[in-house]
Amino acid sequence: MRPATLREVVERARGDGDWDHHLQNFLDAFYALDGDGAAQGSMIAEEPGFLGQARPDAFLGGVGEHLARRWRLPFIPAWVRDERRYLSTVMYWPDERSSRGYLLCVSPVAFRVRLIFTGPDPLQRARFPYHRGVVRYPLTFPPEGTANEPA
Repeated sequence: MRPATLREVVERARGDGDWDHHLQNFLDAFYALDGDGAAQGSMIAEEPGFLGQARPDAFLGGVGEHLARRWRLPFIPAWVRDERRYLSTVMYWPDERSSRGYLLCVSPVAFRVRLIFTGPDPLQRARFPYHRGVVRYPLTFPPEGTANEPA
C-alpha cells in the first residue's frame, strides 16, 4: 500500500532508510487524487517529522511546498518553513557537472530557496497528470513577446 501522507513517507523511511522509494509511491497516490484539492492538501498538511539527514529533510520540505504551489492547493503547510528544511550547501539533483547551469535556471522556487537545484518538474512520475501541462521555460532571453526596454 502506498503512503497516504508525507508523514507516512518519513515513518516508513525510518524503518528501511529508502525515503526516495516511499516518496515516489506517495507521489503516485497524490497524483491519483488530481482535482481533489482538499484530499491532496490533507496529504501534505501534517508535519512529517525528520529523518535526521539534511538533504532528505530539506528535499521533503521542498516537496511539500512545491506540491502546494504546483497544484494550487488552498495553503502551503507551515512545517515547510522550519529552518531544518533548508540546506547550507548546494545540492544538485542529478549531480552532473554539465547540467548545473541548466538546473540553476529551471529549479522551482520551492527547491531553489533550499539550495536544491533540480529540473523544472522534479516530482514527475508515470502517473503524473499530464493533462495539467508540464512546466515550460523559454529557450531565449528575454522570452519572445516581452518588452526589453531600459528603465
